[in-house]
Amino acid sequence: MVSDTGVSLHGESLANKRILLAITGGIAAVESVKLSREIRRHGATVHPIMTKEATKVITPLAISWGTGSEVITAWDSSMSQLGNYDAIVVAPATRNSIAKHLNGIMDSPVMMALSAARGNGTPLIFVPSMHSDLFDDPVTGDLLDSLEKEGSHIILDEEREGKRKQSDPIEIVSQLCHIVNSSLPKRKKIALTLGANSSPIDDIRSIVNTSSGNTGWSISEFLYRMGHDVICIAGNTSSTPTFKLPDVRHRTSPEEMLNEAKQVSKEEVPDVWIFSAAVLDYVPEVVSGKIPSGDANISISLVPTKKQIPEILSSIEGSVSIGFKLESNIGHSELIDKAKLQMDKYSLDAVIANRLQDLVDPNAPRCWLVDSNGSTTEVPDLQSLCLKIEEYISN
Repeated sequence: MVSDTGVSLHGESLANKRILLAITGGIAAVESVKLSREIRRHGATVHPIMTKEATKVITPLAISWGTGSEVITAWDSSMSQLGNYDAIVVAPATRNSIAKHLNGIMDSPVMMALSAARGNGTPLIFVPSMHSDLFDDPVTGDLLDSLEKEGSHIILDEEREGKRKQSDPIEIVSQLCHIVNSSLPKRKKIALTLGANSSPIDDIRSIVNTSSGNTGWSISEFLYRMGHDVICIAGNTSSTPTFKLPDVRHRTSPEEMLNEAKQVSKEEVPDVWIFSAAVLDYVPEVVSGKIPSGDANISISLVPTKKQIPEILSSIEGSVSIGFKLESNIGHSELIDKAKLQMDKYSLDAVIANRLQDLVDPNAPRCWLVDSNGSTTEVPDLQSLCLKIEEYISN
């Protein structure tokens, strides 16, 4: 059972990390409890520090409850604001605090912590929050430009209700994870296809296959949080990512998806390709106009599509490639055999093999990871799948 101040872990992207949460005196300080708990859900320890103005907006008691740590609000002999941290998140970051930092003013423990971080290279992440009139002041733009030139990171939300409100905690933490983990060794550029294809039958109707895209989004999110650069080529999906991934390209038909994948390889060959999309193997010969309703029988001619994996991999060398193999109403050994056949046929490095019936059975494994070294690993759930893929591509 989780304690009153505890949180349920959602992942380990920030495991063993120490994050200093610097809270300045904007009204968005009321979001600090939610933000601190979201950071902790990914395994980090949160150390809070507040300006005097921030304590007028939200009490240190509330922040201590949300972070599970003592709050620094004033100067003391321990000078713990100068400790070793993996990142400092300034949220909310008022314009006043940004201006002070850029001009070297150290009138509080918060400003000293920011100055020390700039000196020792600790990642600094600013989350500005202010009225739109203040944000639109050219001086604010100059200040933010100066932050970026120094190497600091800025997380901005879109304008809402005449204000630049603080971004959603999940969005902030996803960026925090990516920034902190991007310094890990063997970070990769990863291209991933996901979702389902559709193709027109006539001007009104279309043929589709089934895929929510949930698995692809989950893998993409996890790899991004672990510091990899991720490009998503997404077909039709009924699910959505939990935060805004930086490079998502929506292509619904098999031809569009294939062409976009080839374009990605032309831009810069990815280190890793993950093929999780449910691609149509056959598409209709399109009928111009609308097929009349009411006919007892309608004949639709289907023609095969190009196989995407060999089409993409034939023009590149050196990329790690992972395919997916979904089957239905077959035994485990037959599933593994089919995965190995797919791996050999397309020269894949690994295949994620699963059965349709297992996806709705809470007691069944989520899938099996079959690799070219001959090993087969049972994967119990989606989170474990994300971990296994990240582990595989990072070795």
